[in-house]
Amino acid sequence: MKQHGFTLIEIMISLFIGGLILGGVMFLYVGMKSTTKDTMVIGELQESGRLALSIMKRDIEQIGFWGTFYEDGFTDDNTVTLPNPTSDCFSGQNNGSFPDNSNTNFRSVFAVEATSALQLSCIKNANFDPVSDILQVKYLEGRQVQPDDSTNKQYYFIAQQEKAEFRRGPIDKNSINGNASVWPYGHHVYYVANQTYEINKQSISVPVLMRKRLTPSGGMITETVMEGVENMRFVFGLDTTSNNRVDTYKSIKNMTASDWENRQGILTVQVFILVRSLLPDYGLKLKSQVYTMGEDADQRIISKSDHFRRTLFTTTIRLNNVGANLWNI
Repeated sequence: MKQHGFTLIEIMISLFIGGLILGGVMFLYVGMKSTTKDTMVIGELQESGRLALSIMKRDIEQIGFWGTFYEDGFTDDNTVTLPNPTSDCFSGQNNGSFPDNSNTNFRSVFAVEATSALQLSCIKNANFDPVSDILQVKYLEGRQVQPDDSTNKQYYFIAQQEKAEFRRGPIDKNSINGNASVWPYGHHVYYVANQTYEINKQSISVPVLMRKRLTPSGGMITETVMEGVENMRFVFGLDTTSNNRVDTYKSIKNMTASDWENRQGILTVQVFILVRSLLPDYGLKLKSQVYTMGEDADQRIISKSDHFRRTLFTTTIRLNNVGANLWNI
């Protein structure tokens, strides 16, 4: 019985059709791979920005809360304080980790523009090209503790209606008044710096949200908070007419010493953060990128021409324990 094979023309037609199908599959695969990569990078940017804002928001919202201490200021008569640590972060009068009982009010919130690497006497590597902001907050962590639960790894604030005391833990319950409440005390400074990482066997420089944190054992220690945060800006909403409403917004360069020391004056903080991908995307076609941080006269405009993806985040945080709500618990 005769057996017939394929002719040359049939083989060529089959190869041609097979090539078309294979090319289509490869095109679809490359497209899906590129889309998946883009989706992952965008998701990482969103998550980094959301977490960075959430961490800072938690601290900022606690500004102005001093437990059951109802006096409007710390003085020699109503406060027992501590010496500030050697490596403390400060700028201006009465702006260390603890009140110094001077004639000026204790600054529970303060911010500066990083115009050089050295800032607040404790930061030596702040990013300043382009200029980024640095935020300093001092607050109670918002959860009262029992003296028996206090540790030597924390500073505490002991509050009575007309008496305040800053003390290193642990707290002996027999050494405080029975009506006193005990709260963990924190001093944090947030800033942006570059760090070097090794990714895919390559050494790269990455912008990072950093934090200085007050500890009894090491003074202001340095911590990494979130990779990819490239720039920060803060705008403060002030009540200048004592009606418990924001009537003026000020950038850092327009804030005065009296603004920082007015314990009931700052009602809101507007936060802008620019987040960048860790690795460049050389397939990114958008080469010129402009990001506007704020709508005020001092708005910060950042222009970039590289292959990094970026996203700008903003939120407004209300200080719930300042103004009409001062000292509410």
